Amino acid sequence: MASIRNLALSLLPVTESAARAASGWIGRGEKELGDGAAVDAMRAAIAEVPMRGVVIIGEGEKDEAPMLYNGEVVGSGTGPEVEIAVDPVEGTTFLAHGMPGSICVLAAAPKGSMFRPGPAYYMDKLIVPAPARGKIDPAAPVRDKLHDLARALGKEVRELRIFLLKKPRHEAMIREIQAAGAAVRLQTDGDVSGGIMAALGTKVDAMMGIGGTPEGVISACAARAMGADMFGALAPQKPGEAEAIAAAGLKAGQWLGRDDLVSSDDVLFVATGLTSGDILDGVTRSHYFVESESLVISGHDGILRRVRTHQRID
Repeated sequence: MASIRNLALSLLPVTESAARAASGWIGRGEKELGDGAAVDAMRAAIAEVPMRGVVIIGEGEKDEAPMLYNGEVVGSGTGPEVEIAVDPVEGTTFLAHGMPGSICVLAAAPKGSMFRPGPAYYMDKLIVPAPARGKIDPAAPVRDKLHDLARALGKEVRELRIFLLKKPRHEAMIREIQAAGAAVRLQTDGDVSGGIMAALGTKVDAMMGIGGTPEGVISACAARAMGADMFGALAPQKPGEAEAIAAAGLKAGQWLGRDDLVSSDDVLFVATGLTSGDILDGVTRSHYFVESESLVISGHDGILRRVRTHQRID
């Protein structure tokens, strides 16, 4: 099977194009239009990538999403067979309101290596940095997980900071974390960004709680590329979701390991900042250039690159 590692510089313009296109909608209160601009630009750019790609995680099923739908064939039609997961704008509310933290994201892995979530919209997640890999039981009580994490990282529990989405479903977990002596870092949206910080051990020491399943698969690619650890369990929240998961032959509540979510080290994760946040600067414009910052993480060699691009305005 041909490696996908050489696609890194070909995939980078895909998220860069999405960020540039969506940047005109920052702060305009039109998250659907901003997301649509990113989708259009991403789809046009990905068509030029030398690969035989299929969208595994996209904008929805074919009858719900006109572009970048689940199962859509993308790429130039030559090169390695690749599975693609995209989130053209993570943090559409941040984009619409001009708030920090929106990014344009994709992940790529060889054919047959990505977990296919089917009708599962929500996933319970645990992401920890590389020193804690294999040392945390995702099914353990929160207090035990925190003590094991602190031991693995050479810290006291009171030194830990845990990322969670600020949702009513997490209120009990937040209280447990704080009662154990650790601190929380709450954010209304953006669990891919939170997962990246947790995997790197930057600003937070772990990510916990329920977020989107598509974002979980994307985060697993990044975690694997960085040698971090991740667990995910389907956690239905919407009416009918549990029944749909069972009908698809999947099992809610069963913890899946990082290697179940993405089974190859030959993965790529690419993200470009849209509005400046914790992990990336946002798009800025001058009279002559559009500037963007991106992360490109390769699982083949474990290298994380920060790329700052200046696109001339004609």
